[in-house]
Amino acid sequence: MTTLAVDIGGTKIAAAVCDENDAIIQRWRVPTPMDADAINDNIAKVYREAVAAGHKIEAIGISAAGNVGADRRTLTFAANIPAWVNYDLSEHVGKLIDHEVPVVVENDANCAGWGEYVHGAGQGSSNMVALTVGTGLGGAIVINGQLFRGSFGMAAEIGHLPMVPDGDHCGCGLRGCAERYTSGTSLENFAKSAVRRRPQDAKRLLELCGGDINKLEGPMVSQAAQEGDVLGLYAFGKIGEWLGRTMAATAAVLDPDLFVIGGGVVAVGDILLEPARYNYERFLEGSAYRGHAKIVAATAGQDAGLIGAANLALR
Repeated sequence: MTTLAVDIGGTKIAAAVCDENDAIIQRWRVPTPMDADAINDNIAKVYREAVAAGHKIEAIGISAAGNVGADRRTLTFAANIPAWVNYDLSEHVGKLIDHEVPVVVENDANCAGWGEYVHGAGQGSSNMVALTVGTGLGGAIVINGQLFRGSFGMAAEIGHLPMVPDGDHCGCGLRGCAERYTSGTSLENFAKSAVRRRPQDAKRLLELCGGDINKLEGPMVSQAAQEGDVLGLYAFGKIGEWLGRTMAATAAVLDPDLFVIGGGVVAVGDILLEPARYNYERFLEGSAYRGHAKIVAATAGQDAGLIGAANLALR
């Protein structure tokens, strides 16, 4: 039994044939076109190539960067693909492959979180929350061993918890969302702000960005922090603080036993996780009188979304 998993990101479409244990046995990768029909064509092409290679595909699981309805078929909205508004991606892809196999669509953060739950740091947990600290802040929730999607497929939008009244504008149209303070973007913003306020301490960050603050990017801040740079550590301390606050707010509702933190930013390890753990305990209701969730780094790697999509497609 094999599954074709497809992860549609903002810049690339990654695809893989996965065996019955969700292990990847063949891969594809192409740039992501901005045209919905071209995306569909690419998925159908990969499916045909997989079948021609002798794989018996049982289902196609698609991880999509957008809001996915409870039907696990329809993109209700996606920031990067204008056509993905109430768009039945399952039907469009299904037509191109003559509906030979079912096509299941999941939100990309749900797929990555589920990949961590079944094959990564989430194994053994009963109630897990996965947070992906990337350009934004993605989330996935597992309750009693089941992925929780909510009534309308919109659960786990933890990045859009309203954390700061009248705070920074968010791309979703609201203000003060958690991801405005905990993400790769906010890491850059905190670092740039620190450089402007404390130029006497900014030598290393300015070296890395060639003296142009506007060119300061997240990987540069990560490098500086790992070298012990005071402003790089400050920026991570700030997003770690807000990550801890966000987890405490989430725990007040869900009371999980585990938070799994993924995304490119977590590569710095405890530089991010220690301030996150400290502030989780600091802002957790009844902190001194209750059990605390473990907070760990994700371990499934960049394939978590593909693994999750493959596994969920057969459920």
